[in-house]
Amino acid sequence: MAFKYFIYKGVRYAKDAYTEDALSFAENEFEVFDDDVFNITYPKSGTNWMTEILNLIKHDGDPTICQTVPIYVRSPWLGTLRFMDQMRNLTRPRIISSHLPYHLLAKSLSKSKAKVVYTIRNPKDVIVSLFYFTKILSLFKANDDFQKCIDGFFEGTDMHGSWFDHIKGWMQMKGDRRFFCITYEELLKDHRGSVVRLCEFLGKELTDAQIDSIVQHSSFSSMKDNKMSNWSLLPPEVLDHTKGSVLRKGVSGDWKNHFTVAQNEYFDKVYQENMKDLNLSFCWEQE
Repeated sequence: MAFKYFIYKGVRYAKDAYTEDALSFAENEFEVFDDDVFNITYPKSGTNWMTEILNLIKHDGDPTICQTVPIYVRSPWLGTLRFMDQMRNLTRPRIISSHLPYHLLAKSLSKSKAKVVYTIRNPKDVIVSLFYFTKILSLFKANDDFQKCIDGFFEGTDMHGSWFDHIKGWMQMKGDRRFFCITYEELLKDHRGSVVRLCEFLGKELTDAQIDSIVQHSSFSSMKDNKMSNWSLLPPEVLDHTKGSVLRKGVSGDWKNHFTVAQNEYFDKVYQENMKDLNLSFCWEQE
């Protein structure tokens, strides 16, 4: 994944999207409110999907804001250039999206009752999604070599650094009542049940009809057709809509259409080596 970058606290960030000042603000100055909800992911792990779900829960299933305000405005990205301006317009409880690693937010979070929703996705599907994403976002130099995407993933040279470090960092909050961890695959398998669990975590008591509305309006087809949720409002110089879309397939297991047998075997070997000390198991490890 080729892009113009700088390094902040050991992690690569794109120069046109982040600055050291914005990251320092996120790490040291951002005032966290006790009712804040952080939507945290490694890139291409279901961030937009969870953003939609959380906003619908916040508004009791009413889709109005999701149909009138762009997704990146109603839940801006902490650490980015525009966040400090956008956060002033957020209504509480604020839903804040971020790909930042745990060590850049730990100090702020530790002093608050703010909640974190952390979504994890099969890393093989993450690589596939990143591969296509780099083709449409102007920050990146287009790459047709899938092996390079795999190599960059393992080397930790992608934007936002190592997937393994990201997971291990945020898993330090495992067992904390403020932390809710869910996988992309769980959301796919039981969308409604996942929404119910999220409502319980957030302390929201909603009716069956309200939950049904959340499920309906956060479906892949609904979001893909919603210009406020599919990122189609971004200008072509930022996102080349002729080469693809941010919401591409919304499925699990697409990696099987891209990895060779050798690539898959290599991935599994390195994955096991990196994850052996993390006392966790994920659904994709049983595939």
